[in-house]
Amino acid sequence: MKKMSELITLCRIDACAIMCSQYESQPKVWPSPIGVQQVLFKKNMVNQESFFSQRTIKEVKQLNKHSKDNRVKKMTQFMFNNICGKWVVHGLNFWDLNDLSLLLDEKMSNIDKRMDAFAITPLNAQGASSSSSSFMVALPLMTMISGWIYELTNLHLNLAS
Repeated sequence: MKKMSELITLCRIDACAIMCSQYESQPKVWPSPIGVQQVLFKKNMVNQESFFSQRTIKEVKQLNKHSKDNRVKKMTQFMFNNICGKWVVHGLNFWDLNDLSLLLDEKMSNIDKRMDAFAITPLNAQGASSSSSSFMVALPLMTMISGWIYELTNLHLNLAS
């Protein structure tokens, strides 16, 4: 017990000792039963505080992720509504237009990557690309989307200035 007392003094920590023996029915406690309860209670509270702190951080991250996902879904729905002819730009603010611009850049990048993949596709036995028919169908759609993106980008730039 003397070593435990020295440790507490030197390190300035709260500590307790519980010693069990096969020869005694009751464990020995140091500094006292009340002192042991206080140290264990304080340690338990620290663990609860760190648990709740970590849990709060995790929930905030999850909330931010869901908010971002919802925002992307909203902008995607808006983009496809506009492609279908439901042009509703008037209700969008600067942040909406900015998010839409970022989403369009991402979609265009994905489309460019797919078109590059189609261009790399080897020719089959008839000498035609296996994806040439799908590329020909996608070309008019790309032309329509490109024009729409150009108009939206100009509108975005005009609103920003």
